[in-house]
Amino acid sequence: MPEAAAKKIVCQNRKARHDYFILEKVEAGMVLVGTEVKSLRLGRANLKDSYARIKNGEVFVLNLHIGAYPFAARGNHDPLRPRKLLLHVHEIRRLTGKVEEKGQALIPLEIYFNKRGHAKVTLALAKGKRKYDKRESIRKREEDRELQRAKRDHRSG
Repeated sequence: MPEAAAKKIVCQNRKARHDYFILEKVEAGMVLVGTEVKSLRLGRANLKDSYARIKNGEVFVLNLHIGAYPFAARGNHDPLRPRKLLLHVHEIRRLTGKVEEKGQALIPLEIYFNKRGHAKVTLALAKGKRKYDKRESIRKREEDRELQRAKRDHRSG
């Protein structure tokens, strides 16, 4: 079974690929309460403006919005609470060293359920793009589209 078919993507942070150079990716588990898991299964999550921080040897994702579960009578969760991420100690140490370098950040790219039904987040070690980098990326993407169009038109015509 292919890996892509084994995971059910809940939400993605498309803006992150526009605003950052993705240097490497890491998969992490999340510590969630019951209503958060149920909300995620309904697709009620938003990664916009979320980021991860390392505090006291633990990784937390901040500004991750998981909407309230609509069928909970009481005891619903806080939608923006900091959520602990589950990583191995050696991974946290390695990421700590890289994040302390100038201009690097931990950005969540997507939240998904793996084939075992566990909620996971893909974290990216990223470096921020400047305005001219973004323009360069857009120009390159447009050139690639034009090239693909030219190839397609040449084959059909």
